[in-house]
Amino acid sequence: MPTPRHFSCALITGASAGLGTEFAYQLAPRVDRLVLVARRENLLQQLADEIRERFPKVAVAVFAADLTKSDQRTTLVEQLRETGCLPDLLVNNAGMGDYGEFSSSDWPKTEAMLRLNIEALTHLTHALVQPMIRRGGGAILNVSSLASLLPIPDFAVYAASKSYVTSFSEALRIELRDHDIPVLALCPGPVHTEFGQQARRAPGGTEMSARESFYVPKEQVVAEALVALDRGCARVFPGWKTAAAAVVLGALPILAIRFIMGFRPRKI
Repeated sequence: MPTPRHFSCALITGASAGLGTEFAYQLAPRVDRLVLVARRENLLQQLADEIRERFPKVAVAVFAADLTKSDQRTTLVEQLRETGCLPDLLVNNAGMGDYGEFSSSDWPKTEAMLRLNIEALTHLTHALVQPMIRRGGGAILNVSSLASLLPIPDFAVYAASKSYVTSFSEALRIELRDHDIPVLALCPGPVHTEFGQQARRAPGGTEMSARESFYVPKEQVVAEALVALDRGCARVFPGWKTAAAAVVLGALPILAIRFIMGFRPRKI
């Protein structure tokens, strides 16, 4: 196991639930300050109080922001500068999905997904990597998905947005290598979080199908991600089944992937 890297300040987007909350808990023992960002301020405050109680030496700052909105992202970056909360670890975790055929999708939701999964991640990285370079180091962890390796019917825009995240992370990793700023793409398979419920198009609607045996606990996903970050890995696929699937998918020609996706069970 690599020696856990200590950070002065870690910023986590989408920190109010799911993987974001778990990142906060697991990073708390190895940072001086945590910056929690999400829309739901009440949940962020609850999380901040819990972390302060469990880890009294860690300073916790809360910033409520809708990252789909450019002006709120700009305001967030300004607040980080003014309060001395510029991070040396950026965890771009915030994201959303939409499960269903593209032709029947609701455009405002699709647009919000593109803005959050692609635009917000890129904007915050652009704004916060420059101070890292000036300070002589840092780290970036982008939450992508196993779906980034596939064109997935009924999940077309989400999978494409995560393909962007994985590709962007790979290229940025090379650019920042000489600045001592590792970049990791975290590519989990199915995880039990709010994500599946939010990807539904109606209350009680269908979620993307996945066998229960392929689900990986969020605690394991985050733990493997942080080990991979310490090792300087480019990508990590938490859970041996997810990792094995990634190896197989990476070896398949596009014709085979098209064939497999054409016969994937669909529950719309």
